Amino acid sequence: MNRESAISGSEREATDSDYPLTHVPKEARRTFFSVMAVLLGITFFSPTMAVGAQIGTAFTFGNVLLITLLGNLILGIYVAVNCGIGAKTGLTSVMLCRYTFGRAGAKWADLLLGGTQIGWYAYVSAYVGMLFATAFNLTGSATWFTLVWALIFGVTALYGYKAMEKIAYVAVPALLILVILIPILGIRAAGGLSALVSAVPTTSMSVATAMTAIVGTFSSMGTQACNWSRFSKSTKSGFWSGFVAFMIGNTVMLGAGIVGALAFGESDFIVILMNLGLSVVALVVLTLNIWTTAHAGAYAWAVAGAEAANKENKTPFLLIGLAIAVVLACTGIYNQLIPFLNILGVFIPPIGGAIIGDYFFTFKRRLPKVECVTFKMLRISPVIAYAAGTIAAWVTNVFNVGVPPLLGIAVSIVCVPLVNAALKAAGVGDMHGISDDAEYV
Repeated sequence: MNRESAISGSEREATDSDYPLTHVPKEARRTFFSVMAVLLGITFFSPTMAVGAQIGTAFTFGNVLLITLLGNLILGIYVAVNCGIGAKTGLTSVMLCRYTFGRAGAKWADLLLGGTQIGWYAYVSAYVGMLFATAFNLTGSATWFTLVWALIFGVTALYGYKAMEKIAYVAVPALLILVILIPILGIRAAGGLSALVSAVPTTSMSVATAMTAIVGTFSSMGTQACNWSRFSKSTKSGFWSGFVAFMIGNTVMLGAGIVGALAFGESDFIVILMNLGLSVVALVVLTLNIWTTAHAGAYAWAVAGAEAANKENKTPFLLIGLAIAVVLACTGIYNQLIPFLNILGVFIPPIGGAIIGDYFFTFKRRLPKVECVTFKMLRISPVIAYAAGTIAAWVTNVFNVGVPPLLGIAVSIVCVPLVNAALKAAGVGDMHGISDDAEYV
């Protein structure tokens, strides 16, 4: 079989599995609104409102507005750059890690990026299960509701990006209407906008802590945004879909939480709706809301598994992860995972920083196609850059100074060219083997 027929055969196989190991071809690319809807479905996540509530009661209205906008601007730019890289290359986050860290280094990224999402999937499945059990006054059946919804989320996730797109088209408008409605009701409940603006802080929080909460909310998932932005038609489209979803989308959710806390003394808009006699609406909207997030988690661990095993089809890994997540969710073990997942958040953002630094400073925004590369086992420069970023994030997190996720990203980016220069001066080669007739993206 010649090279051309082998590639076309690989592409035919990948058509059924969302191209987990290769570049998304032009004919499979989606519109700006499609990718934006999928990414908004990820950021439109109701627990984000709780973060907004905590921040909202700790600062004056003017200060909390400035902190929220600045924090989400940082998050939005970081994710947008990642999304632009994903759109330009057509590759998943873990495949970009293969370029950056090498074949062995990418396995660490697979474990972090994919493994954490299994735990998160267990958490959200159990959350919806408990919600339904409470709504129908069947708290003793929470495990059964959890099992049912974990399986429903998993079955639809089998259909990959297309299923995420369809659910997002329903979930995002429904949630957007409600997060706009809550501030309107909140302003009325508070006695007008002036009363809301003049609210006095009732708790205390440092600006650094508030910024960390905002940036850290989605820095981990934002690192994996390439998984969906790679379906964008152009680099510009991918960049702006990521920016809109993570800067504007996250601002809207945090804003609704801030207003809810100031006006109603409650951060969870589901509870607010239930108190207003809209329990059914709350149940439907939250389920759709969680659905999009559960899909994102399942998709992330599936493509990570495909990269780890170097298999074109991600479905077997989705099923394996689903089985693990269901066990965690139904046994209650997931409760012990959340603190661990939060700690891992320190280790994930520097991965994105290393990818960005390597893409711009090493590859100069031109990646050779996967089939034209003989990948090294490990690349020294990005690994050192990642380690430096992780240490920086860990230290600042322990001592509660600065914004750990942001610092971890920044240190990783800066260290890539610095270590590259040191290796070059020492005469150490750190690049993959690239064929002479390589094609670039």
